[in-house]
Amino acid sequence: MLSLYQKYWRTAFDIGVIVLTVWLTMYVFSYLYNLATPVFLSFLIFWCIEPLARLFNRWGLRKSIASGISVMLFTLVILAIFIGLGYIFTQQIIQLSKDLPHYQVLLQEQFASLTGNVQGHINSLPAGVAEKLNDAVGFITNLGTKWATIFLTWMVGMLSSFSSFVLNFSIAIILAYFLSLEIDTWKKLGQDRAPKTLKIALEFLRNNVFKGIGAYLKAQGKLISITFIVIFITLLALRVNNAFSIALLAGIFDVLPLLGVNTLFIPWIIYLFITGETNLAIWLTALLLVVTLTRQFLEPRITGQTVGVSAFTMLAFMMVSLSLFGVAGLILAPILMILLKALYDQGYFHKWIRYPSEEFTVPPLAPQPSEIAVPEGKARP
Repeated sequence: MLSLYQKYWRTAFDIGVIVLTVWLTMYVFSYLYNLATPVFLSFLIFWCIEPLARLFNRWGLRKSIASGISVMLFTLVILAIFIGLGYIFTQQIIQLSKDLPHYQVLLQEQFASLTGNVQGHINSLPAGVAEKLNDAVGFITNLGTKWATIFLTWMVGMLSSFSSFVLNFSIAIILAYFLSLEIDTWKKLGQDRAPKTLKIALEFLRNNVFKGIGAYLKAQGKLISITFIVIFITLLALRVNNAFSIALLAGIFDVLPLLGVNTLFIPWIIYLFITGETNLAIWLTALLLVVTLTRQFLEPRITGQTVGVSAFTMLAFMMVSLSLFGVAGLILAPILMILLKALYDQGYFHKWIRYPSEEFTVPPLAPQPSEIAVPEGKARP
């Protein structure tokens, strides 16, 4: 054991420094985000409104007027989305939460009928088994109904309590407008006054990280949109109530690692089989298979090719960051993951982390070549 420590203490120290740096970065960002949420939101809004503001400015409008029109259009679109989709989703979720006790009663009645039939055909079944099984199912359904009701009520509460978010978002819109007016001044000030080291770091981030995070968001947006559209259209065709809310919930679950749409559909399908709605259960099973296979087919092509980080690694890191640092950790996690991937691809980890070279035939942190050179006249294996 002592020889192991002697060989790898430098490696452990270097890795510990990198992990500590990542943790401190996320901690400071989460603290600043909680302290000045509108400022961070303003950068996101600026990123949305600036292309249209620049277009209007090129058409001859003054930048103040162009930015004002862009902000107004952005605000109207956001209000329409929040009011329209939020109202539909909230109403359907409230109705669904009210119907859960009714579904629970149906499930218990169906199971009681099923166990009664079984007891009538199998004489060896003890008389008290059916009652015990029914009690067990009642306990399970009560517990499931309680959890589902708590979850749906929490979602409704999240949608209903927008006061602080609306205030921060309103301030962020004003800040984004002034940032749009002053962005050229800030850029010139940065080019003239910023140190060269900071310029090099920002250039590295711009070329390797910001493009990567944009590609990642576009990839996840495509996958979630495909899941939502397929499920929504299918549920409408099957005449399922609350189709919009169910499809939207499926899209939300689709983002989560290790969960996905299975978390929503599998309990629903089991319930339908138990209550005798076999036709709908079969259709939903087919829908679940189609959605799962479609995502498995598209995910490596959309996410892997655009970002270079596996979806599981990215989403798992986001969930851990959310647990440790809240919303700020969820926001910063993709940026840090793509930054770490870029540092690995550029060979920085191979330079920064010391390891006993005699222990490895191939350096463990050296970036993998995209292609292996093959001598002429020889075929690739």
